[in-house]
Amino acid sequence: MAGRFAPRPAVTRTTVRGGEAAVPASRPAPGPAPGTASAPGATTVGRERTYVPPGPLDLGLVLGPLRRGPGDPTFRTAPDGSVWRATRTPAGPGTLRVRAKGTAVHAAAWGRGAEWLLEQLPAMLGDLDDPAAFEPRHRLVAASHRRRAGLRLTRTGLVLENLIPSILEQKVTTDEAYRAWRLLVRKYGEPAPGPCPDRMHVMPDARTWAMIPSWEWHRAGVDDKRASTILRAVRVARRMEEAASMEPGAAMARLELIPGIGPWTSAETIQRSNGAPDAITVGDLHLPRIVGYALAGDRDADDAVMLELLAPYAGQRHRAARFILLGGQVPPRRTPKMPRWDIGRL
Repeated sequence: MAGRFAPRPAVTRTTVRGGEAAVPASRPAPGPAPGTASAPGATTVGRERTYVPPGPLDLGLVLGPLRRGPGDPTFRTAPDGSVWRATRTPAGPGTLRVRAKGTAVHAAAWGRGAEWLLEQLPAMLGDLDDPAAFEPRHRLVAASHRRRAGLRLTRTGLVLENLIPSILEQKVTTDEAYRAWRLLVRKYGEPAPGPCPDRMHVMPDARTWAMIPSWEWHRAGVDDKRASTILRAVRVARRMEEAASMEPGAAMARLELIPGIGPWTSAETIQRSNGAPDAITVGDLHLPRIVGYALAGDRDADDAVMLELLAPYAGQRHRAARFILLGGQVPPRRTPKMPRWDIGRL
């Protein structure tokens, strides 16, 4: 790609932990392929908008955290370099396609939520973020920062679409959580509007989440504790969505009023919905050891050590953690992987 959208390094499993989606280099878009689908009554003509970012922007880095696994029915990348998102906006379901070309991002949207998505496009692409506020203070962070100049923090303005998959990720492997999200969205969501890639779905609305029977949670591998937490959250969906317009600390406190939502889940949500640069994830199984090893050679760092190491990045600790994860320096594995428990087979 030309202009601000430079080629990126190859994506590895380690960099994926830093929230990077592999987006092919931009090239002319073909006509609708046989594998595309539209919701009933949808038109292939969508609303459009062009956005010119104020500096370097990497779509894979900015939008990557919104992808919940390679089979996420709400997120796709296409061979022409475009990124597709199917989402439930305050105005209704919508599909958004963004594609970088030259120094601009071209976007098209379909569905009742199309206008809302295009209005929110700059914020979603990090326009409200301030990368210049970050100052690397470690060699590894500086190197990662230099290589990933296009990293900006997304701000979707949507809480539930980030909160629910974060709850699903509590205390299980990411593969298990991604499977549950994929199965539930495909079964209870609705086909995404517009000429989107096949099998894209918009996540269910709050009422539909609340009506999912207990055995379907079980079949998706979701235990009663996580299912109950989601049910408590969707019953106060309006109050949850209000957190998107709050300061990050207050927003996290609002989410944590729900039993079953703690600092880990609230941080993972607010990082995406509010674009919070300091919302560092605590209580994670891997992050403290990765940060400890990358910055101090400590393979056994806990949250307290991680927070101490990240203290020089106060106000920017989440951004610092992302650069550390993208740097790819992780401690060698000394313990078995977290076991998988498929409760759907019990």
